[in-house]
Amino acid sequence: MRAHQATPALSNLDRTGFRVIDSTGAGMVTVLLRTFKDDPWAAMDHIVAGMPNTEKRSATRTVAVGGMGFAPDCLVDLWIQLLVRHGIGSIWLFDCSFDMPTMKRVSDVVVAAGGKPVPTVMYGLTSVHDDAFFASKAAEMASWNGVETVELEDAAGVLTVERASTLLPAVVNAVGSMPLELHCHATTGMAPAVYVEGLKAGVRIFHTASRPMANGPSLPATEGLIANLKALGYSHGLDESLLDPVAAHFIATAESLGGTKNGYDLGVPREFLLAPYGHQLPGGMTGSLKSQLAQYGMLDQLDAVLDEIPRVRRDLGEPIMATPFSQFVGIQAVLNVVTGDRYSLVPDEVIQYVLGHFGPLYQAADPAVMDRIMSSPRAKQFVGWVRPQPSLEEIRGTLGRHLSDEELLLRALHSGEEVDAMLAQKPNRIDPRYQSNTVVQHVEQLVAESQSMRSVSVNTPEMSVTLRRNGAA
Repeated sequence: MRAHQATPALSNLDRTGFRVIDSTGAGMVTVLLRTFKDDPWAAMDHIVAGMPNTEKRSATRTVAVGGMGFAPDCLVDLWIQLLVRHGIGSIWLFDCSFDMPTMKRVSDVVVAAGGKPVPTVMYGLTSVHDDAFFASKAAEMASWNGVETVELEDAAGVLTVERASTLLPAVVNAVGSMPLELHCHATTGMAPAVYVEGLKAGVRIFHTASRPMANGPSLPATEGLIANLKALGYSHGLDESLLDPVAAHFIATAESLGGTKNGYDLGVPREFLLAPYGHQLPGGMTGSLKSQLAQYGMLDQLDAVLDEIPRVRRDLGEPIMATPFSQFVGIQAVLNVVTGDRYSLVPDEVIQYVLGHFGPLYQAADPAVMDRIMSSPRAKQFVGWVRPQPSLEEIRGTLGRHLSDEELLLRALHSGEEVDAMLAQKPNRIDPRYQSNTVVQHVEQLVAESQSMRSVSVNTPEMSVTLRRNGAA
């Protein structure tokens, strides 16, 4: 979301009474820079300034800043420091391999920067991650310095009510008096019911979205959770009168961008679906997979890819399906289908994963698949490989010692051409009144359809505007 698109909602969101508002992330930085040539730091500052009374949050992987690969620790640390410096005080951090020493290191970096770490238990439906596993990780996270809450996230939306009835009490008990946050995507349609189960287990912090941007691959709607709270006799501290204006703004924004035909769908509750329990793709990745297959004229292969994903996931030892492991599995499935020869092409990241470079493997890859992967010369290059750890000074020496921290990080993570193109643009638009809207479109249509029309007037109680054709008296 660009700065001018967020502007009308900021004040209402700030006054609603949310505990925290998730405001940005590394992926958003990349999209603003690459797609719109917007300054992501200026956009962040604008959003932060528009919500002065509410804590803002962002996310970080423990070994990267966006993307699927690795970043040196110094860049992960700089990302965190810059987030806090720009007013993002709450940082949720995640690692689907549960590399706990690395997670704790990053948590300590957040504390040292002046932020609040929110370590996250990433849920997955596997044969090796049981309730006791997740509870033990939550208990360890809760013991870290500076941690005030622990989050449990179901990125694929595959947590059922039945599993939640045992998992959530176990995790709540594991963190003791520390609050547990619950973040479930509504991919299968089950998340709202899981939230009710969370209430029964003692969870009191839930992640939601404004109704037009909720449900489906997103989170449950704030409005729906409030209705369920009331039905169950619970109270809340939100100003409900501010929810409709926020929703109305997001609906209007989607319509101004072309709505569904341009990919700006409004959130709609989903019927219960079984398919996601097989492939376990995170909600947002399903749409990305479709668009990428369509881009290469292979949309007819979608069903074959979705059938292949569970097989690849089992082959690789059942990784938890969230960033970046869900992308590894999805890309490998596409390659297996397109080539017709399974594992004849294997990306570097998949090789690094099966060799344990992304963290501990709780279940090894299938031996036959491992042999096939390791038979390639490229795979042998990663045996004994160590993640490069250049210092920040070394990176500055390469990219430019005169650069600000903000520009340095952008150039370290993106191409110089992309950053140069952003810097050459005018400052970010922040006023939504300057964007085209349906009123302007209607005026243009009237003028185009009536060649005899000499002038058009728009009048309000406060002002009037008259447009005349060139040469008209």
